[in-house]
Amino acid sequence: MSQRYLPGEPHQLPRHNQRLANYKGEFVLYEFKDGVATICLNRPERKNPLSFDSYAELRDLFRAMNYAQDVHAIVITGAGQNFCSGGDVNEIIGPLTKLDMPGLLSFTRMTGDVIKAMRACPQPIVAAIDGICAGAGALLALASDLRYGTERSKTYFLFNKVGLAGCDMGACALLPRVIGQGRASELLYSGRGLPGAEAERWGFYNRLCTPEEVLAQAQAMAYELATGPTFANGMTKKMLQQEWNMGVDEAIEAEAQAQAICMMTNDFHRAYHAFVAKQKPIFEGD
Repeated sequence: MSQRYLPGEPHQLPRHNQRLANYKGEFVLYEFKDGVATICLNRPERKNPLSFDSYAELRDLFRAMNYAQDVHAIVITGAGQNFCSGGDVNEIIGPLTKLDMPGLLSFTRMTGDVIKAMRACPQPIVAAIDGICAGAGALLALASDLRYGTERSKTYFLFNKVGLAGCDMGACALLPRVIGQGRASELLYSGRGLPGAEAERWGFYNRLCTPEEVLAQAQAMAYELATGPTFANGMTKKMLQQEWNMGVDEAIEAEAQAQAICMMTNDFHRAYHAFVAKQKPIFEGD
């Protein structure tokens, strides 16, 4: 059964194996079905821009996923025909011009906390991207583990277009690891749009879909991940994140430890017994 909720304040979030019911919010739609949470930016009339409040909602929601033990994969998308147009000019850019340095630093740290929360939650995140994917919206896509796009979509890392550096919300760390240093440099220096077909060629997108199918295909992948060994998937995500800062020897040792932990899980034993019985394993995440 599918349930739709709106996100809300941190004190309303469940801490253990409960659905994110009673989730109240203003800018983000939430749906839970069969182990998959779908998060939808919901200001379609303005191409789903972000505000101070929606940044905070997303940060709190992704932090809550650490405690939502029945959520095994996440999809993030935008309502209407666009993913996200970035920070709202009137609601964010204008007010920022009036803040002092402590206020500006508080804001930039808060936006970075959204990306930290996405990378820290154990569930794989699949982004379904159509239309405009710009600025902070491009970072939401970049912080996801997989990205499904459309040919008509266009991604902009446009911070230099408003007189800012390309090093926003982790872009200079994340983007070169996805598409390479030279290509990342081009996008971050120029702010030019990255069309869908080029985004797939460059490895930014895992798959191109039709606009009508992009969300369904992203959710299908998420459901496939949700039926897999979810403890092990969480370990894979953690190691993909941590090994960025390791040498090869340290990474091999870290993976030896991680794999030994996974070998203690019931899912590992289920897989073995299913293989012996020539059956498909049914994973339960423990």
